[in-house]
Amino acid sequence: MSSVPFATSATTRAARRRESVAFGVLCVATALLILPLAAILGLLVTKGASAITWEFLFTEPAAGMTSGGVYPAIVGTLWLIGVSLAISAPIGILAAIYLSEYAGENWLTRLIHLAIVNLAGVPSIVHALFGVGAFVLFLELGTSILSASLTLAVMTLPVIIASTKEALSSVPVAFRHACWALGASRWQTIRHVVLPNSISGILTGVILQVSRAAGETAPIMFTGAAFYLPFLPQSVRDQCMALSMHLFTLSTQVPGVPEAYPYATALVLLALVLSFNVVAIVFRTYLRAKRKW
Repeated sequence: MSSVPFATSATTRAARRRESVAFGVLCVATALLILPLAAILGLLVTKGASAITWEFLFTEPAAGMTSGGVYPAIVGTLWLIGVSLAISAPIGILAAIYLSEYAGENWLTRLIHLAIVNLAGVPSIVHALFGVGAFVLFLELGTSILSASLTLAVMTLPVIIASTKEALSSVPVAFRHACWALGASRWQTIRHVVLPNSISGILTGVILQVSRAAGETAPIMFTGAAFYLPFLPQSVRDQCMALSMHLFTLSTQVPGVPEAYPYATALVLLALVLSFNVVAIVFRTYLRAKRKW
């Protein structure tokens, strides 16, 4: 009888040691994820913070882009993010609702899933060439914000569809059965039960879409982003500057640029993306706190 407590104690100690080892491994893995981000932020702040002034943020480039600011690029980036989001979010969410709630398991849905996975793996430069052929030339939209935004929307659709499907699948099936038992239609169940309880997960895909749309260069380089424009766009048929394109231009095409300017531009781009992410995360947390399960 005396050996049982000893065995239990030894087993408990061994389990705690394994738990400590696992905890340590997870901490190291987390640190390895955080350290590169901290290093990038540290480099950008160290080399670029001195160049960020009100003039840098709210004036246009001057003297062959070796002075002045990035205001047209900030506005152009907001145009691209907003228009691409307005296109991709409704299409992606509706497609995910159909695949998750209406479509049965057959060869067609399997083909659609395969197409979504393959689309997510297409390199951005291929999306750029597709955008030139489909939107700039075939639809005759020209090099414009609309062409660039449509290209970005096609590129980011798989992320929104996949995250929305996962969010819809996380809602318990019992919720649907309860609604159907009360006489609600499938659409009424989706609208009043499934979507409100999955909106926080859907926002995850939107956050990823915003981040990728803001940071991509190749898809907009040939479809709508301009090397230099001293004025702001007035409609989606105009061209625009973009922070990612401007950063590429300063780093590779313009001689005599002050060293701090590319770093400051990258810091502004990163701050813009993080601002969108913070707002979306706060809103997602608020919605998740209201969830009843």
